[in-house]
Amino acid sequence: METVKGKAYSKVNKKEKNRHFWKRFFSQKILYLMSLPFVLWVFVFNYLPVWGWTMAFQNFRPGRAFSEQEWVGLKHFIALLSDERFYLALRNTLAMSLLGLTIGFVVPIIFAVLLNEVRHSLFKRTVQTITYLPHFVSWVVVAGIVTKMLSTDGGIVNDLLLNFGFIDKPFQFMAEGTWFWGIVTAADLWKEMGWNAIIFLAAIAGLDSQLYEAAKVDGASRLRQMWHITLPGIRPTILVVLILNIGHLVSIGFEKQMLLGNSLVVDYSEVLELYALNYGIGLGQFSYGTAIGIFNSVVSIFLLFLANGIFKRYSNQSVM
Repeated sequence: METVKGKAYSKVNKKEKNRHFWKRFFSQKILYLMSLPFVLWVFVFNYLPVWGWTMAFQNFRPGRAFSEQEWVGLKHFIALLSDERFYLALRNTLAMSLLGLTIGFVVPIIFAVLLNEVRHSLFKRTVQTITYLPHFVSWVVVAGIVTKMLSTDGGIVNDLLLNFGFIDKPFQFMAEGTWFWGIVTAADLWKEMGWNAIIFLAAIAGLDSQLYEAAKVDGASRLRQMWHITLPGIRPTILVVLILNIGHLVSIGFEKQMLLGNSLVVDYSEVLELYALNYGIGLGQFSYGTAIGIFNSVVSIFLLFLANGIFKRYSNQSVM
């Protein structure tokens, strides 16, 4: 009897949920229609291209019909995992990603917290504007600036080091592979620090000002207020951004590495996406390049779900 009642209640509850959904759908139909173009855009540019992954399981030849392509199974993935160059590119990718995740993630948080403590509004707005403007500068321009600054012929860095007596002759920064990861990280930090800090400044702006007033009454210093109010207050934002950044550990792009790199530092500058570009487009091995892209995507998805699951379990914060 109880089972029959339970099933009946479940059916009624399901009908009620469906009725509630359609009622809400028709009441918000304008919002759904407004979102439709963006859903179509995501489908066309993010999901339809996944069909191209089939090339990784073929010996793809341009000009042939899909039915005429030769299927080779996991041949290209086996070749990928057998290539020493792949592991070198993977090492470079993970090294620069981890440097960017630690330095490029922590510094904007510190910058946002410190900038929030500035009481002079004009100075605060000026600093914020100056720091996020480099985000809109092309990496081509940034690479030119960095190369010129580190040049042995009139580069400001070498000139300063020579004048202060730290070195006896100009140092070739751009020819030393061991320096490349640090140069890329520093250039990326200068370019993106102000822009990445915006989301944390917005989160800080949403904190209740009464918390700070109560802390002042209790005699808390500004450092104590930052540590006990500001940072805990923006903790959910920090965790969400961290989860998303972890999901992009192996997908860091290739522009800065390609523009700042050269033949002398190629063993330190070649990342997975640049490796895929060189093999897939440069050598015409489209199937092999697609296999590299699939590896990037699968690892990124795995890292995203792993980070999301860990943070959801231990901190009750997640993006899904």
